Amino acid sequence: MPPMIRRAVLLALLTAATSVHAAADTLRTVAEQSGFKRTGRYDEVVDLCARFAKGWPDAVRCDEFGRTPEGRPMIAIVATTSGARTPEAAHEKGIPVTLFQGGIHAGEIDGKDAGFLLLRELLQGKTGAGLLDKQVMVFVPVFNVDGHERFAAWNRPNQRGPEQMGWRTTAQNYNLNRDYLKADAPEMRAMLALMNRWDPTVYVDLHVTDGAKFEHDVAVMVEPVYSGDEELRKLGRELRDGTIARLTKQGSLPVSFYPAFVVTDDPASGFADAVAPPRFSTGYVPLRNRFAVLVETHSWKPYPTRVKITRNTLLDVMQLVGERGRDWRAEQLTADERAATLGGTRVALDYRATDKAREIEFRGYAYTRAPSEISGALMTRYDERKPQVWKVPLRDDVQPTVLVEAPKAGYLVPVAWADAVAARLDAHGVAYKRLTDPLTRLPLQTFRATKATLAGESVESHQRATLEGAWSSETRDLAAGALYVPLAQARSRIAVALLEPQAPDSLAAWGWFNNAFEQKEYMEEYVAEDVAREQLKRDPALAAEFQRRLATDAEFVRSPAARLQFFARRHASWDEQMNLYPVFRIDRAP
Repeated sequence: MPPMIRRAVLLALLTAATSVHAAADTLRTVAEQSGFKRTGRYDEVVDLCARFAKGWPDAVRCDEFGRTPEGRPMIAIVATTSGARTPEAAHEKGIPVTLFQGGIHAGEIDGKDAGFLLLRELLQGKTGAGLLDKQVMVFVPVFNVDGHERFAAWNRPNQRGPEQMGWRTTAQNYNLNRDYLKADAPEMRAMLALMNRWDPTVYVDLHVTDGAKFEHDVAVMVEPVYSGDEELRKLGRELRDGTIARLTKQGSLPVSFYPAFVVTDDPASGFADAVAPPRFSTGYVPLRNRFAVLVETHSWKPYPTRVKITRNTLLDVMQLVGERGRDWRAEQLTADERAATLGGTRVALDYRATDKAREIEFRGYAYTRAPSEISGALMTRYDERKPQVWKVPLRDDVQPTVLVEAPKAGYLVPVAWADAVAARLDAHGVAYKRLTDPLTRLPLQTFRATKATLAGESVESHQRATLEGAWSSETRDLAAGALYVPLAQARSRIAVALLEPQAPDSLAAWGWFNNAFEQKEYMEEYVAEDVAREQLKRDPALAAEFQRRLATDAEFVRSPAARLQFFARRHASWDEQMNLYPVFRIDRAP
């Protein structure tokens, strides 16, 4: 080859190499470029999404799936080489979908930087060969976008790095990881719509812990394992145990429970496993008969370490989905069919670890506990120079604590409440029917609260309610426009969680129906006195019951209001709807 041609070829190769290097450089995050000292702002997410889509137009799509209250786009990156780049194509081809969600708490931002790192490696063929052929990766780098842009150095005082990060809550001060079932925040409603479209086989929620100091670097929790469909629990354990085994081979020290002490700040108290209520991702997703994976890297590990572990976890989950995803998807669809037969069966609403415990070896640090001269409280101080194996109890016998028998057919929502309830059912993809004709003398079950306790403080902008009472049979009329919510559907567990009044995150528990438990009309005391005397004269049985209460109930004796209400409740003027929960159960479809 002549020297001139050799120089031209060499120049062309050098130019190509430089171009490839430059292209790769444009896909490196601020985190990578800074040695994981810093993390980028949200405009980096928007820019990288466009760059990935431009670099791999046949494999990557950049989607906006919502807008935040402050007007920022909510971005999902869809990556696959299976050809199924739409939800419809994925469902038609039976391709499993894995959804990775970063930054629900925007200060815990490991997932964003780890996800971009892994995505580039997958597309460049540096790892996970063939994984994108076998699944669709839907990557939401930042869920809480407005919170991400509330950027400061001390937004996570219990966390090592990055130098600055976002804020835990949204611009409206919602904690999105308390909002899955009630779906107050517009960001959550956008996420639920994304889930409804893609119907992910596995939903991975990426966090960083709070809490104590110890050597373990990541916790991986999966549901269904203790909750939800019985058959899916077996596969959930397979997903959890498989992820933990792979992480262990990669050099991590994973645990399968959230490492928070039973007694705050006391390592000797050990740990208790749990099922989160459905305000949390791992409590909610099993209600859809799908897998939720909660990843919590340890906050005291340096940011580069945490990002690497998160990246490894994402890869491990994708490898397991590549191997087992189609089988898992098939069993989930079968679970949907089982869910349609939930009516008339016992359904668990809440769970807790029993007192049964086993001793485990947990890799912590030497510590002391002594009264603090600052707070006066007993405080724990850790010595990270001295690793120490703690032998502590783990309570991992998790059992249902609240069970109900689901109605055989479903629920009825009177027209006065129908629109508000329908909006939440729509958000979750729960099917219902609006009744076009009135119903008369309909046999159904009603729940009347014997006691309604309203919380003294606001929680997530709600005054929560705790209701005591029971369902009983009645005959009632319903006006046209009422909702019928059948349990013969795949999302039956969500319907039960929303509409059973004693479920921990039901609409009733979040205070949606508090007006139903407030007395709005009253009888003046002097009128009540006259009414009481007339009732005592006319009704010997009532008089006997009044005397019995006086003889046996000291609190009743001391309360003039309770004594007068004893009679008012038995008078024709008493509000029949007082303490009536405005959702009914029905055993036959109307």
